[in-house]
Amino acid sequence: MSQIKVLLVGGPSYFPDDDRVQFAASLTEKVKHRLGAGYEHFVHRGDFTTRGGERLAVFDWTARTAIAE
Repeated sequence: MSQIKVLLVGGPSYFPDDDRVQFAASLTEKVKHRLGAGYEHFVHRGDFTTRGGERLAVFDWTARTAIAE
């Protein structure tokens, strides 16, 4: 299975810039990124961007959920 390089946009202001580029298995599945005591959720809405000469799918922030104890 190939991985798709994606750019995560939106979310909390403290989301690290170094974590914004990730890999996803599919454009139709959510990306869930652990940050602190929770998860930031991102979805692809059809947008793409070019960064460093590479075409990246843009995943927009949708919600934060807490980690269950």
